[in-house]
Amino acid sequence: MHQTFLLTNVRLECGFTWQNDHVQGTECELFTLEIAAGRIVARHPNTHRDTTLPHVDAGGMLMLPATRDMHIHLDKTFYGGPWRAARPNNEQNIEAMIALEQQLLPTLLPHSVTRAQQLVALLQQHGTTRIRSHCNIEPTSGLRSLEHLLRALESLPVTCDIVAFPQHGLLRPGVVPLMREAMQLGCQWVGGLDPTRVDGAMEASLDQMLDIALEAGSGVDMHLHEGAESGVAAINYLLDALEQEPRLHQRLTLSHAYCLAQINPATLAGLAERMAALGVSVASCLPLGKDTMPLPVLQQYGVQLMTGTDSVIDHWSPFGSGSMLQKANLWAQLYTRGSELELNRALGIATGGILPLSAEGQQVWPASGDEADFILISASCSAEVVARLPAVAVVYHQGSEVYRA
Repeated sequence: MHQTFLLTNVRLECGFTWQNDHVQGTECELFTLEIAAGRIVARHPNTHRDTTLPHVDAGGMLMLPATRDMHIHLDKTFYGGPWRAARPNNEQNIEAMIALEQQLLPTLLPHSVTRAQQLVALLQQHGTTRIRSHCNIEPTSGLRSLEHLLRALESLPVTCDIVAFPQHGLLRPGVVPLMREAMQLGCQWVGGLDPTRVDGAMEASLDQMLDIALEAGSGVDMHLHEGAESGVAAINYLLDALEQEPRLHQRLTLSHAYCLAQINPATLAGLAERMAALGVSVASCLPLGKDTMPLPVLQQYGVQLMTGTDSVIDHWSPFGSGSMLQKANLWAQLYTRGSELELNRALGIATGGILPLSAEGQQVWPASGDEADFILISASCSAEVVARLPAVAVVYHQGSEVYRA
């Protein structure tokens, strides 16, 4: 139940200190926040006390927005089970991975409810309260992966959108009816996967994906691992479709989209401009490798950016931490020199763009009416959190404490 209470002695960022037009530090002060019905309803001086309300002492800890894991696969994880490394798979050849999944899924399903719950708990202890999870919809598991994931989420204090994900191809026999049924069961997003490389028919695959989304009144979140030629062709086809269909504006996410790292600056600029105009977002797990994603360029054009774990440990990779703050740290290492301002802004990739301060140093969060989704952490400012990654101490979701170290 949502309760009304005062959160006292909470450290909030108030502005920047400047020297020669450069940000040198971040100023913070202690406040008391009034929280009711899952929202922050007032910010008071720290001397404010209302004896009619219960008090929770934040102990001077820094309050930051809760993080968001916007690309993960909760339904098929090794987490919570015995150690298993990824198998050699010819540089993650997608066809070989589909064949491997067809063998693995029957062995994972008996444990998938418990492991999904354990994985959500891991995400929460790292500060995440909002998740977008892809869930396999394919002939091997049918709808059982989705049914298990829905069961796992029933009692968990977390907000989770589910993407119906045709991991083995959308145009395989029997998959489209399963996808439609998955949307009726409660998925919020229609997924897709490499329309040329996996389905072998780009236009037919993308048209079918968009048709299912329009029928369900949902958005689209599409895995795109393809190279420059076919990947850019798919993006352009989708952008053309969105220009003809206003119902899908602001409702398309491109997950991974590695092809954007393989094209010339002029082509990238043209795509980024169109994507921003149509509200297309990009979910990137900030991959390390030869093709660094041009995420700052997309950001400059106004494309919404998100990040996620993808996998903590499964047959694709054993390297995930479940920490979106670590993703902010990785962003800072990839794209910045580590200045105070750059570290401060890097936090946004982990929080869905919600930041305590504007780029000019004005306090913009938390404001009256904001959701009471936040973390408490022993640090002086968000720049320190991004650079040094101290452990999250407390997590609140919709005004309720859901984790305490």
